[in-house]
Amino acid sequence: MSRLFSPARLGPLTLQNHLAMAPMTRNRATGNIANALMAEYYGQRASAGLIITEGVAPSPSGLGYPRVPGIFSPEQIAGWKPVTQAAHAGGAKIFMQLMHAGRIAHPLNQPPGARVLAPSAIAAVGDIYTDAEGMQQNAPPAAMTQADLDATRAEFAEAARNAISAGCDGVEMHAANGYLLEQFLRPNANQRTDAYGGSIENRARFVLEVVDAAIAAIGKDKVGIRLSPYGVFNDILPYDAMAADYLWLAQQLDGRGLLYIHLVDHSAMGAPPVPDAIKEGIRAAFKGALILSGGYDAARAEQDLATGKCDLIAVGRPFIANPDLVARWRAGAPVNALDMNTFYTPGARGYTDYPALAS
Repeated sequence: MSRLFSPARLGPLTLQNHLAMAPMTRNRATGNIANALMAEYYGQRASAGLIITEGVAPSPSGLGYPRVPGIFSPEQIAGWKPVTQAAHAGGAKIFMQLMHAGRIAHPLNQPPGARVLAPSAIAAVGDIYTDAEGMQQNAPPAAMTQADLDATRAEFAEAARNAISAGCDGVEMHAANGYLLEQFLRPNANQRTDAYGGSIENRARFVLEVVDAAIAAIGKDKVGIRLSPYGVFNDILPYDAMAADYLWLAQQLDGRGLLYIHLVDHSAMGAPPVPDAIKEGIRAAFKGALILSGGYDAARAEQDLATGKCDLIAVGRPFIANPDLVARWRAGAPVNALDMNTFYTPGARGYTDYPALAS
């Protein structure tokens, strides 16, 4: 019997299968508010056991790219409610990924009064798209003061509460892919000399404080985290002690009773592979659920579930082109081709117009 398509347990939740839709930035939230088009998109893909939303900004300063949704205003909470209702109507559970972009940002993509913030005043190498003026270099960030740290931690906690108010089943803290929380973890982005820099105990301090704040706000059975050891996205560089540091972090997260760790391997997109020893070490150190993602097809997903390497498999790009991916994989049917030109463009094209299997 297929494990991939059988019901799964995730803490107190029962999922309709072991397949999660991974978080993917799609840039359709005009005015930073979730809308009816987004509700249609997530509703189309609600045959997944778990949907993890695209990265959602917990504050104005957390906005990095254009047309990214937020969860810090009453209008944004209201905008997300039809999205969560659409997901639930299709049988999926839905977690909101809380993503503060940190130094992967530009003032042209932020409202007045927002600031580009980071652990240290080190601009990320690379460019970022703006609707106003096209491609721009990532803006030089301000090094976060203690007041900034306190405010941002509180914003994450409030965002977690807002996500639950909007109908989400939980939240995922985005500590991967080179955004703010991972910027604290990585030495090339974090060169602080205070209690938040230097040793792994210090570099992980803010990440763990944010996790603690979210747990205090909504409960440990509603909080997960995404990690990307060996990821190099957004000018995040590997370093010698990385394996040991991430194993230590997994132990700290286990002590907090976190619901899940979502571990992403970007090797399918050109990054160094996450060694099996790291995946196995985190699996041994962390007693909560482990979600693995990165270049999976149905056969490999089935194999890793059957051998106990993880509890759920998260899939990204195949869900973009195949709203009915679960049905296609179950039937061994062909999948639609991706249109990468419409990944981040506004509107329905390349978003909600991919065809489902003929019934």
